[in-house]
Amino acid sequence: MLPRGRPRALGAAALLLLLLLIGFFLFGGDLECERGERGAERRGLGSFPCPLTPRVSAVGRQPSSGALDGDPSAGRWGHNHSDCVPPPPPLQRCELLHVAIVCAGHNSSRDLVTLVKSVLFYRKNPLHFHLVTDAVARNILEMLFYTWMVPAVRVSFYDAEELKAGALALLDFFLPQVSWIPNKHYSGLYGLMKLVLPAALPPDLARVIVLDTDVTFASDIAELWALFAHFSDEQVIGLVENQSDWYLGNLWRNHRPWPALGRGFNTGVILLRLDRLRQAGWGQMWKLTATRELVTLLATSLADQDIFNAVIKEHPGLVRPLPCIWNVQLSDHTLAERCYSGASDLKVIHWNSPKKLRVKNKHVGYFRNLHLTFLGYDGNLLRRELFGCPSPPPSGAEQVQQALAHLEEEDACFEFRQQQLTVHRVHLTFLPHEPPHPRPHDVTLVAQLSMDRLQMLEALCKHWPGPMSLALYLTDAEAQQFLRFVEASAVLSARQNVAYHVVYREGPLYPVNQLRNVALAQSLTPFVFLSDIDFLPAYSLYDYLRASIEQLKLGSERKVALVVPAFETLHYRFRFPGSKAELLALLDSGSLYTFRYHEWPRGHAPTDYVRWREAQTPYRVQWAADYEPYVVVPRDCPRYDPRFVGFGWNKVAHIVELDAQEYELLVLPEAFTIHLPHAPSLDISRFRSSPTYRDCLQVLKDEFHQDLSRHYGAAALKYLTALQPPRGPA
Repeated sequence: MLPRGRPRALGAAALLLLLLLIGFFLFGGDLECERGERGAERRGLGSFPCPLTPRVSAVGRQPSSGALDGDPSAGRWGHNHSDCVPPPPPLQRCELLHVAIVCAGHNSSRDLVTLVKSVLFYRKNPLHFHLVTDAVARNILEMLFYTWMVPAVRVSFYDAEELKAGALALLDFFLPQVSWIPNKHYSGLYGLMKLVLPAALPPDLARVIVLDTDVTFASDIAELWALFAHFSDEQVIGLVENQSDWYLGNLWRNHRPWPALGRGFNTGVILLRLDRLRQAGWGQMWKLTATRELVTLLATSLADQDIFNAVIKEHPGLVRPLPCIWNVQLSDHTLAERCYSGASDLKVIHWNSPKKLRVKNKHVGYFRNLHLTFLGYDGNLLRRELFGCPSPPPSGAEQVQQALAHLEEEDACFEFRQQQLTVHRVHLTFLPHEPPHPRPHDVTLVAQLSMDRLQMLEALCKHWPGPMSLALYLTDAEAQQFLRFVEASAVLSARQNVAYHVVYREGPLYPVNQLRNVALAQSLTPFVFLSDIDFLPAYSLYDYLRASIEQLKLGSERKVALVVPAFETLHYRFRFPGSKAELLALLDSGSLYTFRYHEWPRGHAPTDYVRWREAQTPYRVQWAADYEPYVVVPRDCPRYDPRFVGFGWNKVAHIVELDAQEYELLVLPEAFTIHLPHAPSLDISRFRSSPTYRDCLQVLKDEFHQDLSRHYGAAALKYLTALQPPRGPA
């Protein structure tokens, strides 16, 4: 039996132990955090936030020591820094956030689109993107953002090749400000452009987030913007520590990196206080540092990152270290696992390796899936309003919304009306493209296609060696499949004079004439051959057309449409004729037919195939109702009428417009193109099976003729009197 006072003594001891434990958790963690902060200050890193909670590994849920082989700074990476950073002042509900990105070329433009998708997916604030571009990227991105029509998003472009008045009122180019720096990084000259952002961006812009195009967001960018509130009065640059041993100089023998503070910092994600950088004389600061280091280092290896780090090494008070989760780096020598193994969530993934998604990392599957989610994500879904944040609608959006609001859903032709008003996102030159050399008689083949016609591309490239401008109607996911299709094809990947323009799918009907207009508008030669993707031109047609244009002395003074006679075969296995004589033999044997001879002879009868058989020189033909030949015309010819969507009368209306503008129709005696068999499209099936579909087409034709009469007056009467009920025009 215990003495009477023993339970009371045990209770006091337990209470004392409890108080000690409470004191340890309340003060011990703070002391550890304080020690970590003092250590960071001694290393010149400022006050680096560290956690107040035990570190837990994301893999296996085991505590992480965080030590990196004797490197005292490495332990930070295992912490969930977001647990230690004091909560920032709340953002204003509709505060405008500014984001700057340097983007040059075709591939970088595609990367930027995926980055922007990830930002838009999570964002809750209005955004202003500041894009420093070359001419190629600007052409692509201006059209993309104009047609994307995302509410509460503004985009400003800064051409790196334009003249700009600098701080000393001297005219200077942006590029020459950095072109004197030798750079071995794959990003090239544009990899140095972030150094001149304080001078390039508007002088009244005080803060900006700067991003590389190869990052993917997994959180709201406003959380990153909120970290500006943690800057001290001296700090001007917010960066995440470099997650590799690169700047320690021990990756290989004789490895000699640029100077850096400890492991240095990665510049894929930057918070810039532009106002303070300008006051500090940033332009002079980085140029002096770069000039001095290049005496012995000769070139940068990591572009702007090397120079940023060299400046920070000299002026450590400039930098505000950011939590590692805001730039998880998947480089070739990454040690990022020591960051994300202890993080509760990740904010930004950075594919900072030349291998990009093919980088070797045992967790790369997770990161790749995150990136691929946005790569194939339907960008149309990101056109959502920011409710409660009033902002002017994107250019043209208000008119489109008003027109859509006036449509009657009970109208039998509602789908046609809706499709006509739909603004499709357009991504020009989706793949790298080399413009043709200027030649006075050159011809671009213009066509459009969808995913089910991709198999036609290789044969077309073998038949037509000249430039092509092709519009593809694809979903975001199909665009990635198309990219892989081209990369896997030796024929397609070798062609640099084919421009592919992706028009993103939206709506139930195929916008055939809108697609043609996109491809036509992007043609860069004086003349265009308006074709369809399921036709193969004669092997010699490209050279023959150029010679014919020169011989006929065609130009802006003479309006001429050169007719290329069209034929078809019903055989999937078919020996393509090498000459007109071979074609006539196949025609006589029944292996070939004049195009649509059985189904729609009116469409090509005016070409006069009987005369063509014996013709030695071009001959003139007259327009007739429903005529729809394939023609070669000047690039500035009338555009296709976009009201014609789906199947029917889309080419017919264009030929009517050419005739109304007094284009001569000349049939070329040695030219031909052959239609190959394929499964019918969805729209032609609907045309054949639905009386309502055909009735709506008739309504569109009537409206088209009314518009012709208003525009051309009495001269348009012949088109109205020649009008026939539709049977099957394409």
